[in-house]
Amino acid sequence: MGNTTEGVSAAVEPDHRIGEQIRELRRIKGLTLQELAGKIGVSIGYLSQVERNRSKLPIGVLKGIADALGVHIHWFFQPGILGPEEERDMVVRAGNRRRMSFTDLGIVEELLSPNLAGPLELLMSTIQPGADSGEYSHEGAEAGVVIEGRLDLWVGERFLELQAGDSFAFKSTEVHRCRNPGRRACKVVWVITPPHY
Repeated sequence: MGNTTEGVSAAVEPDHRIGEQIRELRRIKGLTLQELAGKIGVSIGYLSQVERNRSKLPIGVLKGIADALGVHIHWFFQPGILGPEEERDMVVRAGNRRRMSFTDLGIVEELLSPNLAGPLELLMSTIQPGADSGEYSHEGAEAGVVIEGRLDLWVGERFLELQAGDSFAFKSTEVHRCRNPGRRACKVVWVITPPHY
């Protein structure tokens, strides 16, 4: 996704519920209010008000928050992101998924879980032919199932060739990496606990 904030006003009104998303991501990343406030150069009190949707949020500050939390600013402005109030804590309709596009990697991820506040994160990755995640590791565990295409998966010293219908699970603390070796897009549904996004 591009770096544009076109269509977004200079300050976000507090009723956009962006604060809830900021709080979720901050907690997932293991940051305190004080640590995040220090990274973006605002007071703890102000950041607390933002998280409670009680203060306007200049786009420049939101961009700093997004950078500090490792997401694109667009994460907070996707249409229909919350869905109907009576179901938003349980259901994510297909048209309301939050999407992250890593164009340099050739990977698009869609958040399938309603939020990141629970014990797990459910994602669907669409990995373009030849795309490679690179190596990384983090706390927790993850599992997945290949829905379409082929997936090469490295976990520690092990290498696995997976096809549609194959599933897997491993400790996320092991260095891992995935790649699409095929000629068409690969789709993988991942379950990660605790949420890591």
